[in-house]
Amino acid sequence: MCNISEQTLDKAIKDKYIEPTRRSRTLRAGVEFELPVVCLDRKPVDFELVHRLTDRFIERFGFDSVKRDDEGNIFSTEDSKTGDILSFDCSYNTLELSFGAEEKLTDVYERFLSYYGFIQSVLTPERHTLTGMGVNPYYDINKREPIPNGRYRMLLHHLSSYPKYSELMKFHSRPDFGLFSCASQVQIDVEESRLAETLNVFTKLEPFKAVLFSNSLWGKDNCVLCGRDHFWRDSLHGLNPHNVDMYEVELSSSEDVAEYIKSMSIYCTERDGKYINFPPTPLRSYFSSDKVTGEYYEDGGYKQIEFEPELSDLGYLRSFKFEDVTYRGTVEFRSVCEQPVSEIMAPAAFHLGLLCELDALAKLLASDRTLYHKGYSASELRSLLDRRDIPDFIDKQELSSLLTEIVTLAQRGLKARGFGEEKFIAPLFDRAARLSSAGRDMADGIAAGRTVEYYIEEYSKTER
Repeated sequence: MCNISEQTLDKAIKDKYIEPTRRSRTLRAGVEFELPVVCLDRKPVDFELVHRLTDRFIERFGFDSVKRDDEGNIFSTEDSKTGDILSFDCSYNTLELSFGAEEKLTDVYERFLSYYGFIQSVLTPERHTLTGMGVNPYYDINKREPIPNGRYRMLLHHLSSYPKYSELMKFHSRPDFGLFSCASQVQIDVEESRLAETLNVFTKLEPFKAVLFSNSLWGKDNCVLCGRDHFWRDSLHGLNPHNVDMYEVELSSSEDVAEYIKSMSIYCTERDGKYINFPPTPLRSYFSSDKVTGEYYEDGGYKQIEFEPELSDLGYLRSFKFEDVTYRGTVEFRSVCEQPVSEIMAPAAFHLGLLCELDALAKLLASDRTLYHKGYSASELRSLLDRRDIPDFIDKQELSSLLTEIVTLAQRGLKARGFGEEKFIAPLFDRAARLSSAGRDMADGIAAGRTVEYYIEEYSKTER
């Protein structure tokens, strides 16, 4: 099918992203943790050990579905009963634990502790560990190899093509960032009537989250506390700003949300089992095209291909928004770096608690004069607050007080749910009081003489 009409595209977008928010359901959350794998001897991660770990994990927990890479190794395995998945994200240097949607975060945490304890029992005797950081601390020691399959090979090849677009924007020179960048993500059910407001309010919250959750050190003297923002924004993913970062518009309805999605760019699809990448193209332009020219991998090299767009290609749209509308009827919150393992549930609980107090949060942020109404947008404020030096125009005591109010609001929302989930955000009160994230603690500690190895160990502990 070619020359797909805009009316047809509109319907497809609404069917995929808006219709699921109209379902009646119990409020549930799906949590994902991306954890760096680290060799404690400062050597590259032993991928053979990783593969043995995966086999033993499947044997121990009875996961019953697997996906294999081109070399026959398992890179993803799922438990069909719980929906839990152990996988490797982009490379075998990053282990991801994804949990099936649950009403209670306490149920997720119980399973996490079981999985994590077993994984560490396999890794530790081999001088390896998982740790809770947003950037693998040995990213320049580890093998820079994507998982050998079509998707990840295509992704790294696509991102590495950024020099072709150098006249359009300034790019960083680490297209391999997906091999070492780690996030803590949560998807939460959202109803259509609250969808636009949820995106608006949580966009305004992003600068505050940078203070609490930055944990991906980057730059000279660790001057940037949340390098993950920079990785996506200044890569080929950010060629179309609507695919990354925050919403720079006020959304008033689900219609607005659908129109925003239509303004995003698509850069890959599949034909005959082969991944194809092509220049990032806004959906409107892509689906109105008769032909698209791209390239695919075969026999050790890349070949050019011309193909017709198909409506099913919408399934290959990749958004990297901080607040991302999904096809599951959820909003995925994805701007948070992975946290120390002892605080690993804090981001999910924080978002869930605040979503339960959305009106109160909206009112609190609308009246704020500590960050807002000082000439800066939400995006600009987040960029300022993900650095070690807090700008002089911000009153630190006022910021600390406001952060404490926000955490207290999340606590109230969690208490009202009645599942005991408020315990997960207890560490955030201390962070709000000190205006310090795990990344800031690490940057300051390293500046004072502590080693990265100290933090690898500290951030791997389930209790601190």
